[in-house]
Amino acid sequence: MAREINLVPDIKNEMIKALKLRNFIFFLCIIVAAASVGITVVTGLIMGGQQLALDSKKATINNLSNKLNSYSDLGDFLTIKDQLGNIATLTNNKKVLSRTFGILSALIPTGADTIRISEMNVNLAAESPTFTFDAQANAGREPYIDYNVLDAFKKSMQYMRYDYGEYVDKNGTTIPAYCMIEHGNDGAMFRDADRGIYAYWTIHADGCDTSKQNANTETSTETTDSTTTTSTTAYEEEDYEGQKVVRIWRTPQFADWYKIQEVAGQPYMNVDGAISNVPHFVSSCITYKGDTTYDTANPKWTETNDNCQLVPNSSTESSNSTGIKITDSSNGRSENEELVLRFSAVIALNPAVYNFNNHHMMAIPPSGRRNVTDSYVQVQAMFGQRAKDCAADDATCSSTPTGDTSSDSNSSTNNTEQNNTNTNENTNGGNQNG
Repeated sequence: MAREINLVPDIKNEMIKALKLRNFIFFLCIIVAAASVGITVVTGLIMGGQQLALDSKKATINNLSNKLNSYSDLGDFLTIKDQLGNIATLTNNKKVLSRTFGILSALIPTGADTIRISEMNVNLAAESPTFTFDAQANAGREPYIDYNVLDAFKKSMQYMRYDYGEYVDKNGTTIPAYCMIEHGNDGAMFRDADRGIYAYWTIHADGCDTSKQNANTETSTETTDSTTTTSTTAYEEEDYEGQKVVRIWRTPQFADWYKIQEVAGQPYMNVDGAISNVPHFVSSCITYKGDTTYDTANPKWTETNDNCQLVPNSSTESSNSTGIKITDSSNGRSENEELVLRFSAVIALNPAVYNFNNHHMMAIPPSGRRNVTDSYVQVQAMFGQRAKDCAADDATCSSTPTGDTSSDSNSSTNNTEQNNTNTNENTNGGNQNG
């Protein structure tokens, strides 16, 4: 049996292992170096390609820039483009100055106790629009100088409200604002003495037929030999100044619309004020509620408008402040030589009343049942000549007590609060505040 004898010393074995490890490490270094060289070459190629691409794009951009700058109307084009981009911002900031007429009709009292404006400034630039004016208060009877008139005017500010919203068709589709006619030629809103406020929908004008927006609208199509005509049969039309229009009531018609249960195809209004199956006005301020406690078939209707205050309370003065500040007052003589109370005032209004995006705006005075209108004729009557100072020899004018505008007047307060109570209660078929 053969036997192998290892005559190699142990030190020789250690040396052989060390040589093998050295050769392996050297081999790895060669591989890593080769990989590094390859990566460097590839990176160089990529960077070179990118630089070539960048140079090409830069040359293209320079050519296009030179070509663009060669246009003579470039400045006008950039101006128009910038304005188009700002349309949304401009619209949101747009104010409707003409609403001043309707606001004045609600603010300035008419009747025996009158206030006539001699000079007025409307400021819409501030965060809160303001009316700054000089005026004269006339009680209409002896004594003509009566601070109760001015006191009642100040206290009435807290009861002033406004309303806005959208008109919708019987399916609830919003009718564009330009499709609605809300005022007559005299500037007054359309009103029915018994049924309240309404407007006309120019249903056949371009872009006003909501049946094209809502496929559920009932329409009929008549086909002739030469033309195809689509006519709306879902609404009762009438003539107004030579065109066919649809009357839409802004004031809810409680007696006609309310039903205990909804009937298909018929106007419907429930006790929570929800209206359907009839074109109507959707208010953003006023809510209606029917009380059937005593009569299920004929509810007692109430309307509430707590959030849309025309003259909001001032946050810089006392809690009783209602956004009006009397800056000066004195006795004077009107153009008819009547004793009057001259005064200057500043009224801060809610910014929402002038906002262009708030459609169909209407100012509401404390006594909503009064036939207040934004007629230009009525507004014109609110202005008059400035009252004259008391003459040196006019003892009656100089000696007549003027009272104190800050004092409370029980009678004027009670009358104003009674008017506000009447505003918030409506019976079947009652009128909306206007």
